[in-house]
Amino acid sequence: MSDISFRLKGSVVTTVLLEIHEPILDRIRIDLTQKIEQVPHFFNQAPVIVDLAKCRTISLDEFEMIVKLIRDLGMSVIGWRAKNNLPEWAEASSIPQLPDSKSRDMKVSSVSDEVSKEVGTKRSDTEESSVIVKKIIEEKRVNQPAKVITRPVRSGQQVYAEGDLIVLSQVSAGAEVLADGNIHVYGALRGRALAGVRGDEQARIFCKSLEAELVSIAGNFMLSDSLQNNVWKESAQIMLVDDNLEVAPL
Repeated sequence: MSDISFRLKGSVVTTVLLEIHEPILDRIRIDLTQKIEQVPHFFNQAPVIVDLAKCRTISLDEFEMIVKLIRDLGMSVIGWRAKNNLPEWAEASSIPQLPDSKSRDMKVSSVSDEVSKEVGTKRSDTEESSVIVKKIIEEKRVNQPAKVITRPVRSGQQVYAEGDLIVLSQVSAGAEVLADGNIHVYGALRGRALAGVRGDEQARIFCKSLEAELVSIAGNFMLSDSLQNNVWKESAQIMLVDDNLEVAPL
């Protein structure tokens, strides 16, 4: 029998971010249903975060109706966030409030002591500390080796890389590849590819044949119906420009 009852580990889970602009329930139901019908197995039991940052006003009743709608459509709400414009009912909601993804970035005030120890210098001012923090983050990203996959990524498989991910074969429909950095697929990309999963907006996706169910960079995603209107079954790259995904031929 093991000496411990459990072990805590970090994990990467694909999360759907539902950004609400207007709390119009009927319109949300119609639009969301259409999206789910395009890639039903992707949205089935998918964890959802409701983002209210761009919603000017929303009542607790409206929020709860949206949560119920999401659950009725087969997904699971794990939390919500609203950046600085918190609604009055924030503490009354039974759904946990989550921090904004950018709030998890390293802050100079909270890590200045650790930074000084790591580089062997003393903090002189905020600007100097900020430069040091950025340098450490960049070095850690550069030193992260790429993961190379030589075999096809088959349906139902998920592959994650802390740096860049290089797949020398195809990514089958129903498969999922994720990376903190860029994703390179030297074959057909038929499944889902999510690059910059920890918020790197400079990450890109490259593939020899674009046939994907879904592509995403830093949480911004595009489904197959939109991809087919751009570059389809050809070599392509996907990048993030002004919070919008752009698809370009290679």
